[in-house]
Amino acid sequence: MPGAREAEGAPNRVRLRDRDAELRSAEASVDKLCRDFAAGGTEIGELLTFSGRPGIGKTSLLHEVRRLAKLRPGATVLFARGGERQFNEPYHVLRQLLQPVLGSLGPGEFRQVMGTWEEVVGPAMGLKQPKKGARRLDPQGVRDGLDFVLTQLAPRRAPLVMIVDDLHWADLESLAWLTQFAVRARELPVLLVFAYRDDIADWQPDSQDHHRAVATLATRRHELTRLSLVAVTDIIRAELGDRAEDAFCYEFWNVVNGNPFEVVALLDQVRDQELDPVEENSLQLRELAVDATGMTLKSWLERLGAATLRFAWAAAMLGTDIRPDLATRISAQTTEGARASIVELRKQRVLTVTPNGNLEFVHPLIASSIYNTMPEATRTGMHGVAAAEIENAGLGLLAASRHLVETFAGEGDDRTVRKLRRAASEHLLIGAPEAAQRCLHRALAEPPDDQDRAEVLYELGCSALLTDPVATVNQLKLALDPEEGPLRPSLRVDATFRLSEVLAHSGELREAALVCQGEAERTFGDQAGRLRLEAASFMWHAYRKSEEDGPARSARLGALCDSLTGRDAADRAVLALRAWDLTLRGEPSAEVLRHADDVLENGRLPKGLGWTDNTWGFELPATLGLSYTYNDRIAQAERLFSDAIVQFEVAGWSGAHRGFAYFLMGLARFRRGLLAEAEDFLRPARCGSPSGSAPSCRWPGTRSAC
Repeated sequence: MPGAREAEGAPNRVRLRDRDAELRSAEASVDKLCRDFAAGGTEIGELLTFSGRPGIGKTSLLHEVRRLAKLRPGATVLFARGGERQFNEPYHVLRQLLQPVLGSLGPGEFRQVMGTWEEVVGPAMGLKQPKKGARRLDPQGVRDGLDFVLTQLAPRRAPLVMIVDDLHWADLESLAWLTQFAVRARELPVLLVFAYRDDIADWQPDSQDHHRAVATLATRRHELTRLSLVAVTDIIRAELGDRAEDAFCYEFWNVVNGNPFEVVALLDQVRDQELDPVEENSLQLRELAVDATGMTLKSWLERLGAATLRFAWAAAMLGTDIRPDLATRISAQTTEGARASIVELRKQRVLTVTPNGNLEFVHPLIASSIYNTMPEATRTGMHGVAAAEIENAGLGLLAASRHLVETFAGEGDDRTVRKLRRAASEHLLIGAPEAAQRCLHRALAEPPDDQDRAEVLYELGCSALLTDPVATVNQLKLALDPEEGPLRPSLRVDATFRLSEVLAHSGELREAALVCQGEAERTFGDQAGRLRLEAASFMWHAYRKSEEDGPARSARLGALCDSLTGRDAADRAVLALRAWDLTLRGEPSAEVLRHADDVLENGRLPKGLGWTDNTWGFELPATLGLSYTYNDRIAQAERLFSDAIVQFEVAGWSGAHRGFAYFLMGLARFRRGLLAEAEDFLRPARCGSPSGSAPSCRWPGTRSAC
């Protein structure tokens, strides 16, 4: 197995056997990009892919593409690699790809490239910390922000070549954007080059749709095949001399099946065993190949020794771009011992040094082999050490959390639970809800103290609000179940409201209303919380296509409205609902507008009722805007809907939320009779929602426009 980098990753073109067609294609793609950019072309981007089984030579080709691109005057070359141990680390690949170029921009150019997306893209790319009190990000919003940033960056650093190796191990957040961007890249001076394993079983289950999309989008697609007998014979004789007999070379080729990685690994074994390359020794090749490619704990111990292998284990846990100081502390070695381990691992061609002074494995198959030899207890224990050392090194909980989730469960360590919950919160702030959920599931397995369990369930349910409504419903119902432990009254109110939101968005409006109504009747001592639930119950009932006691509900809402004595957020929410109720009943517009105007402060939504406010959600201000729309105060409605578009974009909520805001603005323009302008807003309304249509079709009074 050692020596694989010479076969798979060496930048020397002489070693790229049987790859002339692929090299010509890569060179043609680079030349086309540079030529079309110089000519001012508008559709010049491409996606070039190399796929094949492990060790077939993908990385070698990418090294050559990097070399070719760097020789072109003015070209900017970005590179990243997926990691088998790091596919659960959000934005790992994109941070490798974009951090160097974005971090090198001057302050003025950085602001121009980021635009209004700085508070969305900056934290996700690790370029800055989220602002204190920042809201969780919509993953689609982060992807849209990255689209904007690359649209600004590409012309400034054109021609731009973006290379990603081991795409099959890319984290889901990076992979989702790369797949999406591959469509837009055709309109930019960007060449995307991806290398990945073609067997879909090598991809994570959640990534397999992206595998198919990448294969479909590629403008130049190459499936790498095994090396020919002639190529393998040339390699053998270049290493062992012309004395290598034809029969030996033929059996060697059969044993390795033309795989470049296995060619070099077996050559190392032949050289180490001082095996003469003659026909009578051919029968020994299969036995040597087992040792070369199927390294066991015993064989690695014999080759490296216990101390050096432990350092290699630490390096394998860290994955890519390995910091020697971290690996030293994780492996519990002295500085001198670590230096000796590094020397030995480089001598054995297991590790190599990167240009920035860090370490990397000469081939990911070696990293996988070493990691898989770790005894389970040792592996989980070292993950715990890695989490602590990464945090102590100032790299933060985001980097440490992928190790925390691999540690022993069942300890009941409250400190671990707190760290996992904090890490989940940080993941949500950069638009990585799946990573947050992994942390919270691990926190539940610890387990948390009885008094905290329901709160962790509540956080888990909220983390899936934008991505998995079924999981949200299940977790929030558990959080509200008294058998799971106590939940603070304020969190019970919020958990109930969140549960009702997801039910309503899933079309279960009646159940959503009844959930709020039932909890409101059990809420004592928290007048604001009770009023919030009562208002939510009225809101979900009002959106139903038909209800059993509409007039009675309207009367109860009117009585509640008449009993209001203040103008805090909950009171104003009730007034907004009353305005919509009066609109549905066909009451005089003057009465409707009187209630609606009492909600606003100087024509704007007050604090606590904003479009991105977590207490009430976007439905309430949308209801108010619709009341203005259907009572012919169109200018006020448009002001509210315009605020919605801006606030959703600034907050990074650019999926269904922004699509709905465009729909509402289109509806307002439609009511004005401005049909062309209405159509201009309704088009992005459809694009803003993952399902292709905004969620507004459930709203009363908007179905005809929808």
